[in-house]
Amino acid sequence: MAPDLPPLRIGQGFDIHPLQKGRPFRLGGLTLPHPLALGPCGHSDGDPLLHALMDAILGSAALGDLGAWFPDQDPQWKDADSATLLQTLLQDPRLKGWRLANLDATVFTRQPKMAPFLLPLRRRLAELLQAEPAQISLKAKSLNGMGEVGRGEALAAQVTLLALCPTPPETGQGRANAP
Repeated sequence: MAPDLPPLRIGQGFDIHPLQKGRPFRLGGLTLPHPLALGPCGHSDGDPLLHALMDAILGSAALGDLGAWFPDQDPQWKDADSATLLQTLLQDPRLKGWRLANLDATVFTRQPKMAPFLLPLRRRLAELLQAEPAQISLKAKSLNGMGEVGRGEALAAQVTLLALCPTPPETGQGRANAP
């Protein structure tokens, strides 16, 4: 990074998972109630908010994407808690000194209505990122019946963040390239 520029980096991430009967409704590291007992289906716990967050962090540090770090063909990540994946990612030496400046996220879901869960989700994200809830904005959209999310068939999330990254990231895309 040029020495005359502040050590600020922007990252963005998006993720979507189909909803399946009998799966826990995992979002932002929490298990929330779903009126139809549906939850996101994925190789791990299918938490699209944490997956989008991890992609945003990786993007801010130019370190690839979630699939390069935690491949869905690897059985060790089957049904893994995405909060554990996030902690594994944040412990990588190439993210030493990485800190969240602010995060703006949107969850896309028809059900459940998200208003009662937004503050607990903000608090959980702050805890996971060692940040303050005031650094985290979280919104929800139903998509008004449009597309698979609007029909209640999928759950999606989008995250944009600004990070302080005092040292430029080293080259290498993915977990396998960690020093």
